[in-house]
Amino acid sequence: MIKIYATENSRAVRPIWTAEEMGLDYQLNMMPFPPRVFMKEYLDVNILGTVPYLIDGDIEMTESVAISQYLVEKYGPTDLQVKSNEEDYPYYLNWLFHSDATLTFPQTVVLRYKFQEPGVADAAVEGYSRWFVSRLKLLEKSLENKEYLCSNRFTLADICVSYAINLAEALGIDQALKPNIKRWSENLFSRPAFIKSKGYKYEKNR
Repeated sequence: MIKIYATENSRAVRPIWTAEEMGLDYQLNMMPFPPRVFMKEYLDVNILGTVPYLIDGDIEMTESVAISQYLVEKYGPTDLQVKSNEEDYPYYLNWLFHSDATLTFPQTVVLRYKFQEPGVADAAVEGYSRWFVSRLKLLEKSLENKEYLCSNRFTLADICVSYAINLAEALGIDQALKPNIKRWSENLFSRPAFIKSKGYKYEKNR
């Protein structure tokens, strides 16, 4: 059975949301954040101590976008995947990589210094928050008169990119979100599979 290790509000939302949209049978292991500190035995499972982490038979994966793409390819067919023979395939690939390399990266700096080490690097929090907002220009422009990012349907690109918007709300850096992004993300975040994926919580054994 597929196993996914996760924490609340982490990038694990991407593969969990993907699995829920596909109706996959999987085992979810919720942990406290960061697990490498509060659940040290997790390091015996994933030497990096990061989330998400997927185990599927002999397959072990650490990257949220890659895990999500793996799920749609191995357990499809599904409309979440844009195939190589579709016109929007290059854009689909670009959005998948854009979601982490361009959007989520600056947010990780904000997360670390705003919540894990407050006061240590306030200038970094402010600078990377502005950096993240500036990187939303392409997304706002691309969503002009569009409901979804690719192929006129809800795809993995929407899941992976919109996580950055959800995280921005959690980090309190969503004030500068433009109308197209707000409209698009509100539509996505009303999907039952997203709501379910966000509802999973770590419950400490009593």
